[in-house]
Amino acid sequence: MGMEIERRFHVANDNWRALAQGTWYKQGYLSVDPDRTVRVRIVGDQAWLTLKGRVSNVSRQEFEYVIPLADANAMLGSMCPMLVEKKRYRIEREGLVWEVDEFFGANTGLILAEVELASEDQPYTAPDWLGHEVTEDPRYTNAYLSQHPYPTWSQQDDQ
Repeated sequence: MGMEIERRFHVANDNWRALAQGTWYKQGYLSVDPDRTVRVRIVGDQAWLTLKGRVSNVSRQEFEYVIPLADANAMLGSMCPMLVEKKRYRIEREGLVWEVDEFFGANTGLILAEVELASEDQPYTAPDWLGHEVTEDPRYTNAYLSQHPYPTWSQQDDQ
């Protein structure tokens, strides 16, 4: 069993853009229950089925399996009502990997950064392009975004 411990943030400025090249991701959800999500993801010509179970707002059990690309395309096309499309930028900094997700499609306009940690209380130095933390806000999970696109939120909701 794997454990995913991550913190999620808004991005404050574009200073991160020159630090990495992006990779396109396309994913959909078979289950969006916050306690147990099931995701189908395609990156390039590879595909995965990922199951996540909540331990806390920061930690989740994670099980990930390679699946045939044709199966992933079939699942995304017939079982996932809305896709999450994004470009992910991986930025190595001070021994950690920061991932910046720039969303497209239904979630155009949203840019989030996340970092995976070894423990929930692991210290880190925030890059200058990092905005406020949204780890505790379940609306910023990809599963939620697959059902409630970011541009449909009112400005009052996004505070």
